[in-house]
Amino acid sequence: MTGAGQREAAYDATPYLPDRGGLPAHQRAAAGCRGCPLYRDATGTVFGRGGTGARLMLVGEQPGDQEDREGAPFVGPAGRLLFRAVAEAGIDEDDLYVTNAVKHFKFTREETGKRRIHKAPSLRETLACRPWLEAELRLVSPELVVTLGATAGRALLGPSFRVGTDRGVPRPLPGDENGTRVLATVHPSAVLRSPRREEMYAGLVADLRTAADAL
Repeated sequence: MTGAGQREAAYDATPYLPDRGGLPAHQRAAAGCRGCPLYRDATGTVFGRGGTGARLMLVGEQPGDQEDREGAPFVGPAGRLLFRAVAEAGIDEDDLYVTNAVKHFKFTREETGKRRIHKAPSLRETLACRPWLEAELRLVSPELVVTLGATAGRALLGPSFRVGTDRGVPRPLPGDENGTRVLATVHPSAVLRSPRREEMYAGLVADLRTAADAL
């Protein structure tokens, strides 16, 4: 197998990364990423947003339906809840860079074929997309990274990561040489789904306050 077929079989975004350039160059290159099969059904690649001077990076799982349609991360219901929590935690949005561990929307369809339902990315798909996340970390160089949910946590902290036991405590980011730290918390979509929404939301705000205090 050669060419594009070989790249797809490898499940690796590395061949699609630009050799040079900042965030705009990487965003343009990511639009053509074929590093795993998820690009086939998604509307397009959803890259991160924010500036290279951001002190805090928030990393979620993957784009949702609305994010996929609009081409920007955290613009749907979970994103609105997240930014409400960010404001309550006293974090300035100008200090933020937001992105996802996986840049394409993975979904299944209802029997009617109309509604697209989120499906969690596999470990293989998450690892395939990791070069984009590593590039964002390098280019933004945040002081602290907050992982939102299990997929983002495993992408940066390894397969043994568990939100329930590893959340809320800043720690060194594995493999980072710039002193970047990482703090884990729940994904805002988990708050929306929870029957204990107020309690879950309060926990998210508390974790984000810990992140703010750590900067």
